[in-house]
Amino acid sequence: MTRIRDVVQQALVTGYLTIEAENQLRHLLTTQYDLEDFNAFMNLQEAAMNGIVKQESRERCGIA
Repeated sequence: MTRIRDVVQQALVTGYLTIEAENQLRHLLTTQYDLEDFNAFMNLQEAAMNGIVKQESRERCGIA
């Protein structure tokens, strides 16, 4: 099973969060997850806010 930290790691490595990965994160966040996954998600949010990770969904709607 995919973990939140795996999805986050992929986004941090590529610098890009796809719509598919966003949907996967939404689903994973509705399940039980541990502190490491929570911290990984928080790191992803910070990276997105700082422009380190681009979001496909924001690019498509012209926000980025």
